[in-house]
Amino acid sequence: MGRGLSEITNFRGEAAPADAEALAEERIAALMARVGERVRRARDRKGLTRMALSAASGVSQRYLAQIEAGAGNVSIALLLRVAVALDCRVEWLTAEDDPWTSDAFHVADLFRRAGAEAKARALTELGASAVRGERSRRIALVGLRGAGKSTLGAALGRRFATQFVELDRDIEEQAGMPVADVMALYGAEGYRRLERQAIERIAATHPSLVLAVAGGVVTEPETYRALLADFSVVWIKASPAEHMERVRAQGDTRPMAGNPEAMKQLEAILDAREAQYARADARIDTQGKSAGQSADELAALVEARGWL
Repeated sequence: MGRGLSEITNFRGEAAPADAEALAEERIAALMARVGERVRRARDRKGLTRMALSAASGVSQRYLAQIEAGAGNVSIALLLRVAVALDCRVEWLTAEDDPWTSDAFHVADLFRRAGAEAKARALTELGASAVRGERSRRIALVGLRGAGKSTLGAALGRRFATQFVELDRDIEEQAGMPVADVMALYGAEGYRRLERQAIERIAATHPSLVLAVAGGVVTEPETYRALLADFSVVWIKASPAEHMERVRAQGDTRPMAGNPEAMKQLEAILDAREAQYARADARIDTQGKSAGQSADELAALVEARGWL
């Protein structure tokens, strides 16, 4: 107590530099001026004389005059008394934002006065809105193989100068082996575990990217729930025949080789997964469209929703 600003030390015990002292004095002067102006305005809005405010707050008229002139050395206790008498929050008198024009202060006051149920609804909606804002710049493309996720994802990344990642390639880099070897060594359960870990890691380290995810992600409820929570998800959809033809065009004939029921099996998989794919935030139907047309449609969707 009693030390001047020039004697204040920092956490290492070193004297505060002269420029820090000047900055502190400047901010203190600005704070006192702000408090004085706010007290005057609040008193006027309440229709109180200084004498009436003095009687209601227990703070002398002389001291109130000093506060309103920006010259009062206001203690927290005295300032709180004044705020209570003016029926306002003490932070209204000190905040840099103007409480009578700030949306944030208005919302805070409405929340303070609301009932428990209304507060709970507001918190739920604000929390969901914050999550939407955080995840919106991370876009995940889901759908069966052959839908066009890699082609459209790469095109979207180029269009918006955003990194494009294929989840399977990321898993291969982390595992140090191809996905086929991961499946052979660890089985589907091991692959799904790596898939979940990769999605969580990418969400934590990439504020913005386009991610192409293997079609089976929707069969793992926890993993898909995490994807929906941390990414804006788009279902890239195509007809069974187009899925099959695009896979064949990629040079992979395994789905059809020696399997006359391949198309029926593909249709059954699509039917079984449709409800889960439909939980995506949006969908792009590539049926009968060129890659360029679908890329333009996806880019328009992303731009309209402000995702990138």
